[in-house]
Amino acid sequence: MKKLKDFLKRAWSIPQMRIGLILLALLILMAIFAPVLAPHDPYYLYDERLHAPCAEFPLGTDGVGHCVLSQIIYGSRTSLTIGVIAASISAVIGTTVGGVAGFFGGKTDKVLNEVMNVFLMIPSFFLILLIVAIYGSSMLNVMIIIGLTSWVGNARLMRAQAISLKQRTFIRSAEAMGESKSSILWKHIIPNGIFPIIANTTMNISGAILSEAGLAFIGLGDPNIISWGQIIDAGKKYLPKCWWITSFSGLAVVFTVLAFYLIGDGLTKVLTPKMTQQK
Repeated sequence: MKKLKDFLKRAWSIPQMRIGLILLALLILMAIFAPVLAPHDPYYLYDERLHAPCAEFPLGTDGVGHCVLSQIIYGSRTSLTIGVIAASISAVIGTTVGGVAGFFGGKTDKVLNEVMNVFLMIPSFFLILLIVAIYGSSMLNVMIIIGLTSWVGNARLMRAQAISLKQRTFIRSAEAMGESKSSILWKHIIPNGIFPIIANTTMNISGAILSEAGLAFIGLGDPNIISWGQIIDAGKKYLPKCWWITSFSGLAVVFTVLAFYLIGDGLTKVLTPKMTQQK
């Protein structure tokens, strides 16, 4: 309990961490209480099309009569869900692959390193476009595809951690006591090397949200859900006269990505104190 309090105290003492957590708390509250906060049904088509922001429609309406504010509020659910799940898939794959490569070394490391290099050479967004075009753009597919194409950074971080940790005395002692390699990997290497992955995964949530918004913007998002990218796409044809459609949904993307980036940067400083001291 004391360690947790110290961790939270250090985290809260970092300005960007505080700002990021406040922004994230607001986003989570908005997503949870969307039915209460939304002034209108986000799917209902009102007669007031392209209505400028007013008392009834605080952020105006789009080209078919949707309340923009209601759509943005409900769109937060989509972005947070896709971002967290896609980044979690990326973290699990990257941690496993990087841990195995770094700890076992030899031919295993060479083969897995080549696999990482292949993924690094392929432009990830274009790969996502190709897979979505083939297998469909459902929300589940988008989450899985983004997760499967963004794990290399985590794998490289975990590999470096595993290579360093396997030289430590407590790992050597575990090997001398006859503990199996798989047990050492999952009980000692990964738990002790996971901290950079946690910080990087937080930043990967931002990347996943941007990827989903980009897919929705070019018409490859799930048409059955409300997405900020879809709102921006729907409003681009009315620019610059009806600026509110794209502007407010674009700001929602910016603030969400900024929140996770600030938290990730703050976590990096909390989990790696030496970096903070050097700065």
